[in-house]
Amino acid sequence: MRIVHVLLTSRFAGTERHVLELTAAQAAAGHEVTLILRRKAAGQRSNAIAHRVDPRVRVELVHDFLARWPAVAHARARVRALRPDIAHAHLGSASRVLQGLSGLPRVATLHIDFDPVCHRGLDGLVAIAPWQLEGIPEPLRRHCVQIDNWVVPRPPAADARERIRAQAGIGPGEFLFGTVGRMEPSKGMDVLLEAFERAAIPGARLALVGGGREWKALRARAPEQVLMPGFVERPEDWLAAFDCFVSPSRSEPFGLVLLEAMQAGLPVVATATGGARHLAPRIGSELVPPDDAAALAAALAAAAGTPGLRRTYPLDDLRVEAKAQQLEAFYAATRRRLEKARSARGSTAATA
Repeated sequence: MRIVHVLLTSRFAGTERHVLELTAAQAAAGHEVTLILRRKAAGQRSNAIAHRVDPRVRVELVHDFLARWPAVAHARARVRALRPDIAHAHLGSASRVLQGLSGLPRVATLHIDFDPVCHRGLDGLVAIAPWQLEGIPEPLRRHCVQIDNWVVPRPPAADARERIRAQAGIGPGEFLFGTVGRMEPSKGMDVLLEAFERAAIPGARLALVGGGREWKALRARAPEQVLMPGFVERPEDWLAAFDCFVSPSRSEPFGLVLLEAMQAGLPVVATATGGARHLAPRIGSELVPPDDAAALAAALAAAAGTPGLRRTYPLDDLRVEAKAQQLEAFYAATRRRLEKARSARGSTAATA
């Protein structure tokens, strides 16, 4: 199958990891996979995207958004020229690329939530959590599928915990809370800072790992003992250094990082976002109301009473190979439905 994915972001984060892992799995399964990226995604910087793409996946670069519609038109022309069996968009700009195409199956993954401007005219949608389906109007909802995110085993370096904690000056008896994510309002990092200060747990430290537009403001607000290394190439090493993972998000569609924290065996404190509610049976601990620093502080204090605890979570059903097979079945069903509709229209025209 010829599959074209469109992703028009420029910085590597959770959605980008999802797309790169999916395209690699599809290529490994024998499909001809192309990924269309912005030129800026191929820049010479640590948080770029293109250099992370599996070598079996073809990469095509299109214009950046100096002029939005010419850029979308360029991407649309590349999809049309590739003549894929399925075109798959990720996030809003990529979905708009597919809106202007016809004659080929067009689907999109809802990495955030349903947007009628971007998604209404497509042939099918992939929800990553059940709550997203509620916002999709009929009849499009009948052409949707819900497929969970997955987690790819990514072992930390053998010395990661000791090395990172030593470099940060964290003593063997200190308890390290940590989170990994973009520094932006939806992730609730400001709430976590307030909660950590309120909790005032003796011998506790906090690490906010990730970059983003709010990093400087958060760094200026955070106490000196709060670690903020910015974007890191190996978040799995930092997860190994944590004693507890915290997800303080105001909104989180799924929460891939929650799966990664569970894979690392960490106790999890999470706010009750849509994604966390979906994963709550796996997390196994009570969720905290979003944007509630007092409740989060209480949850941090409770978690600090279990130093050194590692857990085993049920994750065997969340592997990329199985999820890629589910997605392939959705592609095939979408193609069959469109072919049947075209055949019916042709029969009607012939009869007329």
